[in-house]
Amino acid sequence: MSARSGAALAGFALVAALTGCSALGGASADDEEPQIVVTTNILDDVVENVVGDQADVLTLMKPNADPHSFEVSAQEAARMGEADLVVSNGLGLEEGLQQHLDRAEQAGAEHFVAGDEIEPLAYSGADAGGAADPHFWTDPARMVEVVDALEERLGQNPRFDAAALNSAAEAYRAELTALDEEMTAAFAALPAERRALVTNHHVFGYLAERYDFRVIGAIIPGGSTLASPSAADLEDLASAIREAGVPTVFAESSQPDRLAQVLATEAGVEVDVVELFTESLTEPGEGAEDYLTMMRANTELMTEGLSR
Repeated sequence: MSARSGAALAGFALVAALTGCSALGGASADDEEPQIVVTTNILDDVVENVVGDQADVLTLMKPNADPHSFEVSAQEAARMGEADLVVSNGLGLEEGLQQHLDRAEQAGAEHFVAGDEIEPLAYSGADAGGAADPHFWTDPARMVEVVDALEERLGQNPRFDAAALNSAAEAYRAELTALDEEMTAAFAALPAERRALVTNHHVFGYLAERYDFRVIGAIIPGGSTLASPSAADLEDLASAIREAGVPTVFAESSQPDRLAQVLATEAGVEVDVVELFTESLTEPGEGAEDYLTMMRANTELMTEGLSR
């Protein structure tokens, strides 16, 4: 949560204590700013770029957390049900939060599910069972679609200045388009045989589709970081790495890279292990404090790693 949001929430909490009213609520007074609760910090960055200072935004997921398993406090769960809008990723990403999202909807909170606004891909590989892949943010073009839908949803609320929303959304769409062009140019410099990805778990399906990569495999089967690989899984992936000549295995900054290191040893070839920022933003100064910075950092790391 940003310092601006934290200060605003503290102020509303004081008002609530004195008046007996909720600090966050869909029925808040007209002179109070709308309250938005966002599950992941990546989506929070998108929301804040669109709404600007027109709303108080509370982010549930802390920097460097795992979106599959992070938890919220009882107070944060209550705020979800009282917010004017809850924004979530959807497509099964927030596994540890789904019960709270369901309760918030039952309490009457309006819910914007970003994953419902894009054309989802199925996870690659038989181990995923055809489940939808929630990691759409690895494709900036799909993030443009999310911005479009979010602007439309917020614009339906008369408490928002539609012109200001449109201006902010247009500026952010331009930044996302520029990011997409930069990534296209950077990856185009890689020969086709080098566009082969091995990661901790399946997270780059959308990136692979947009920029013509092959996903050789993932160390953790399926789409969740909560699963565990078997010895047979590691052996099969090691064989695929040797066959494809993959020079680098990518681990996630929100997860220990021990499994990637084990796989690099198991493969019987010299394979580097490079950490990427994949599922969470970081604290300021740690390399991925916002979505655009995260994607540019990953593009550079991937291009360098696959050029070896």
